[in-house]
Amino acid sequence: MEELRDKAVLITGGGGGIGRATALAFARAGARLMLGDLDLEAAEETARQVAAIGGEAHATRCDVSRPEEAEALVREAAARLGRLDCAVNNAGIEASQESTARLPVETWERTIAINLSGVFYCMRAELAAMRASGGAIVNIASVLGLVGFAGAAAYVAAKHGVIGLTKVAAIEFAARGIRVNAVCPGFVETPMLERVGVTSDAERRALIEGLHPINRLGRPEEIAGAVLYLCSDAASFVTGHALVVDGGYTAR
Repeated sequence: MEELRDKAVLITGGGGGIGRATALAFARAGARLMLGDLDLEAAEETARQVAAIGGEAHATRCDVSRPEEAEALVREAAARLGRLDCAVNNAGIEASQESTARLPVETWERTIAINLSGVFYCMRAELAAMRASGGAIVNIASVLGLVGFAGAAAYVAAKHGVIGLTKVAAIEFAARGIRVNAVCPGFVETPMLERVGVTSDAERRALIEGLHPINRLGRPEEIAGAVLYLCSDAASFVTGHALVVDGGYTAR
C-alpha cells in the first residue's frame, strides 16, 4: 500500500500477537512506528524485527489503563515521528473464564480498565493529536464485542464498549477528517490464547476451532491485513464500522 509509506503510526500492545504482526505489516508498507506495551522487552523485540526488514520503530513502556501514561505515549509518538497519521489501539488482556456471579470485582475492574478505559484514554489523546490534520484510528475489539460468551462477562462487556466508543468518535470527528473504525477478530492464535489454555490443550483447541466454519484459528497476519485496509485510502469512505474477521464465527 504505497499510500502508507512514511505514515506515522502508533500501535499499543505492540509487543506480540496481533500488535507485532500489525507492526511488521505497516513496516513492510513503509510506515514509521511507535510501539507501546506494558512489556518493554517485547516491544523492543518487535522494534528489532521491524529494523531487520528495513523499517523504523521506537518502543516504550506504557500501561494504557493509566490515563497519564496513555497521553504521554501519544505525545512521544507525535514527537518522535513528527506527527500522528494512524493509531491502532490493540493493548488488552484475556478473559477471566469465570461466571458472572462468581467474577471477582478486582478482575472486572482490571479488565475494564485495560480493555475499555485504556482504549478511551489512548483514543482521546489520539483524536486531539489528529485534530488539525486528520488521520485514521483502528480499535481492536473482538467478535465478543458483538455476541456473548459464557465465562467472559468483563471481556465481553469491554469489547462491546469498544465498538460503542468507536461509533461515537467516528460520528464526532468525521468532519475533521478522522476516520475511526474497529476490527473484530475471531479466536486468533496468539500468546493470549496460549495463556488461557486454548492452544496448549488439544481438545479445547479443537472445540474452539469448531466454532469457526473455516474450522481453524485465525492468524495474527490476517487481522493485520484488515487494520492496514482500514488505515489506507482504500477505506476512505469507511468510518464507524466494526469489521469482522472471524472465519465465519458470527455467521452461524
